This record gives sequence, C-alpha cells and structure tokens, in this order.
Amino acid sequence: MWLQVFFLCLSCLTLSSQSQAQDRASLRRSNDATGRCHYTFTVASPEESSCSRSSMTPEMDGVSSRLTLLEALVSQLIAGVDGGTGTGMGVNAEEGLQEAYSKVTGERNQLQQDKERLNRQVQELQRRLDELSQEAESLRQKPCQQTHISGGTQRENRPASDPAYEFGNGSYQEMKAEVTEVPASRLIPEGNHNSTGCGELQSVADPVLHRKADSITGKYGVWLQDPEPQGPNYPNKTVWRIDTVGKDVRQLFAYEDMDQFSRGFPMKVLVLPEPVESTGATMYRGSLYYQRKRSRTLIRYDLASESLASRLDLPHAGFHGQHPYSWGGYTDIDLVADEQGLWAIYSTSKAKGAIVISQLDPESLEVRKSWETNIRKNTVANAFMVCGRLYTVASYTAPNTTINYMFDTATGVGRAVAVPFKNKYRYNSMVDYNHAQRKLYAWDNFHMVTYDIRLGRASHGSN
Repeated sequence: MWLQVFFLCLSCLTLSSQSQAQDRASLRRSNDATGRCHYTFTVASPEESSCSRSSMTPEMDGVSSRLTLLEALVSQLIAGVDGGTGTGMGVNAEEGLQEAYSKVTGERNQLQQDKERLNRQVQELQRRLDELSQEAESLRQKPCQQTHISGGTQRENRPASDPAYEFGNGSYQEMKAEVTEVPASRLIPEGNHNSTGCGELQSVADPVLHRKADSITGKYGVWLQDPEPQGPNYPNKTVWRIDTVGKDVRQLFAYEDMDQFSRGFPMKVLVLPEPVESTGATMYRGSLYYQRKRSRTLIRYDLASESLASRLDLPHAGFHGQHPYSWGGYTDIDLVADEQGLWAIYSTSKAKGAIVISQLDPESLEVRKSWETNIRKNTVANAFMVCGRLYTVASYTAPNTTINYMFDTATGVGRAVAVPFKNKYRYNSMVDYNHAQRKLYAWDNFHMVTYDIRLGRASHGSN
C-alpha cells in the first residue's frame, strides 16, 4: 500500500512539473547499464540547443527536496504500519508511566499524611512535657513551712480511680508529722501500763495521712522508721520506703525525716542485692530484713555498709502464694519487730495454713523459738506484733473492721478480740508496729498512714 502512495505522490510531482513548463519541458525516466533509475528533463528552445547546468539546478534541488520528504514520509508510514506493534507498544508504555506516576503520587500523599500525624504526636508529647515541667517547678517553689494542703488541691493530681474521691469533702488533710524522741513509757497514760511499758492493745486511733504515692508502683509497699537505729548516718527520724509493685523490686528510698517524706524528696536510693518479695519487710537495729523473691530465704541488709550481712532459709515456711494473707500479694512471710525483738509471721504445711510465729536472732536470722496458733493465715488481712503478742486484722477492704485475734507468746494462748480498726482507703496491704513511736504504720491503697495506739494492763483471761 505504501508503494502505491509513493508512486501517487511521484505522479503528482511529475504532473506539476509538466504543467509549469507547459510545452517547454518533459521528464523522462530510464535505467542505465547498471540498472539504476535516471530522470531526464528535456527542454525545447528555439534559441538554445542545450541548457546550462546552472539553469537546471533550482528545479532539481526542488525535486530532490520533495523526494527526501517523500522518503521520510514513507519511512514513518512503514514504521506505523509494521504489524501495528509500534503503536501498541507506545500505548502500553504510556499506560505504564501513568500507572507509575499515580503510584508515586499515592505514596507521596501517604508519606505526607504520616508526617502530619507524627508532627501532631510530637506536639502532644511536647505539651505534656511542658505541663509536667510546670507542675514540677510549682512543687519546687512551694514554701517549706507549708504543712497543709486542701482536699480540693490534692484531688487535682489524683487519678479518677483513686478511692480517696469517695471520702474527700474539701477539708484540710494533715501532711506533716512532728517526731519527738521520748521514753516509750511516757506515751502511755499513768496506771495504764506495767513496769516494762507493755500491755495489751486497747484501741487504735483514726489513720493520719503522711503521703500518697503518685504512680501505679505505689499501689502497695512498705514504709517505716527504725525503732532502734544504729550509728549517726540514719537516725530514728529517717524514713524508709519500698514500692513493691514490679517484677524486680530492689530500690530502698531513704528520706531525711517525715517532712521530706511527705514532700516526696528522698535523700538517697539504695539498691538491694536481692529482689524483695511483697510487703513483709521491716527495719530493726540498723538493718533491713526482708524475704527474697520466690523463696523462703530471709535476708539482712546492713544499712551502714550497704551490703548483705546474713541470709538464711526459714525452715518449712510457705512462700510465693502458698500461705498468704487474705489479700494475696505473696505475703507468705511477714517480718516484724517489737519491744521483744525480731519476729517472722508465716505458716507451714505441717501447720496446715495456721499462723506460725518464730522469734529470730537479729544477727544470724536463726529461729530461737516458735509458736503455732489456731487461726488460719489466709483468713486474716494482716498481722503485727506488740509486746510479744500477735494481733490480726480481720479485713483489708472494709472501711470499719476490727483487730479480731490476739496470741500471747508469753502464755502460748490465743483468743478473739474486737478492737475497732479503719481501712480509710479500702485496700490495706501492710501493717507494721514501731515500738519507739508507739504507732502502727500502714500502706492503704497508695496512701501511707499511721495509727496512734493505746495499750492497757494485760488481761489474764483466755479461751
């Protein structure tokens, strides 16, 4: 088909040349001896028998130019008609480029959206950081003589789930405790104690709040003061605290006094050599006594040397959930101290879950003597020792409960009692006695509180 087009165009060129020259010129085509095609123009002129080459040059140049254009046109036609494949490949390439462009555009838009989202998150984190910085700065600028914080102000920094919301009424809450070193006998009314300053528990006052934990790790823990400190580094006004929520509890916080403790400013943080199990630790004569995690091993950590002083397994003691208090928390072994020394409150398989009391050597941790009671450990919420007598708390959640049982190691006899006791914040996980302060220390649902107690003349009745 393209040859027909070529000859058609060539015929058009010939006719055009003949019409321009009219009778004066003609075009003739012939092959030479080698088979090549020659075009010959013949011009009839009465004046000249021949024409010079220069007179023919413009017309020949025009024909040559047109032939060149025709050849280019034929080449383009050949390329387009050749099976139709050239055009098809062009279309596919264009579609591929369009698809790639659309994909790149989509990815660019997605990246732009991710960038905007990350910028928003960074701005939100920066906003929160600024708020925390402002709050920390405001706490640092509070005057040291401030001893009361209104209930309304306290609520601003409490979580919505804080049980204190149920009890807050806008009244002022005491946040500072004055500690004065006096003989223990002066804390008991005259005629209400025997010659040793000891007696049976008569009453427990309402709890006094000293500090509220500010994070989930403070749900429960241990806080106390050493009733018989050793050395000048940590006197009896030093306050100690362990947050026992976590997989590897090792930090022991030291506060200079009760005021610094209430404000949340520790003077030192000690790292214990072995992890702590639950809330059964106690402080006595310059050492921290505690149960090693997931074991019946007892550890004495010396505060002066900041090192492990002694360790020993408590024979046959249940541990890690075998015989806990009713609130759980792996409270199988509870170490306490009173006027008569260091004690362990626990149970064994032989005792079938009944509370066992053992008096321990404060240096070696060896058992000096043991007593088995007739009250099961998992039926009471907590226990503590006062003047060689065991006392148990009936409930850890009831706001108004009782101290319901007493066992006297001097007589080996236990009996039911009914001393009113308040769990103000409804989750009391630790109760410990300090015989120097003649107070109970407790950790009640993020709140660290103390109870004043009153001792009376020992009763000799028994069940």
